[in-house]
Amino acid sequence: MSVLRNIESKLESLFEGVFGRAFRTNVQPVELARKLVKEMDDHRNVSVSRVYVPNEYTIYLSPGDRTQFESYEDQLKGELSEYLAEHARRESYVLLSPPRVQFETDDDLDVGVFGIATRMVQTGARAADSEPNATMVYKPAAAPAPQATQAASPVDLGIQREVAVLTWDGERHEISKRRVVLGRSKDADVQVADPNVSRRHAELRQEGATYWLIDLDSTNGVEVRGKRVKRLKLEDGTRFTVGSTEISFSRELQ
Repeated sequence: MSVLRNIESKLESLFEGVFGRAFRTNVQPVELARKLVKEMDDHRNVSVSRVYVPNEYTIYLSPGDRTQFESYEDQLKGELSEYLAEHARRESYVLLSPPRVQFETDDDLDVGVFGIATRMVQTGARAADSEPNATMVYKPAAAPAPQATQAASPVDLGIQREVAVLTWDGERHEISKRRVVLGRSKDADVQVADPNVSRRHAELRQEGATYWLIDLDSTNGVEVRGKRVKRLKLEDGTRFTVGSTEISFSRELQ
């Protein structure tokens, strides 16, 4: 059996044993391991002769899920880091340092829902020197009730990926970074072709699994139902106006 399979078996045993008793409806350690590997694969950077992958991984958990890990968090982080390192070796990926996994609590997450943000950090670099990738939020897929004679399939019990989307005038814009600037300028991350919109009008910012819209001291501001706001928490279905353009925010499962 390969080292990778040994680690995976160890994680599964860990869940079936100590963790299994606490995580009947919560996030499962094996689930975290698989999604960490997916994030590593999704954020590959190909150079002339090497493939670089992130070496820092932050997992955002609901308070209920984080509490379940209190007595075992260091052990689990070590297991997850080892799992990532072995996957990188098997795929011939290059890491700037051994992978590091850390946990953060996000009060806006529900039990069973978690987010993962990745970052490629030079040894000794300050955290602020490296902008993290967008946090990918994973939710349990809605499983239809199985037939009386059938067991639920792995697909029924799968995890779906969530993306943030801005929509206006029939156009759809997926948000792929933790911070994007909305504005009239061609240099803006998301360009809004409206003469009443400032060149750098507002910033859409992801903090953990929560999205915020911050007015960047624009001329006409940001309005919600006719009321001007400086900072707006974005929920699925939130509508706001910049200049004379109404924009809808949504969180969609892929």
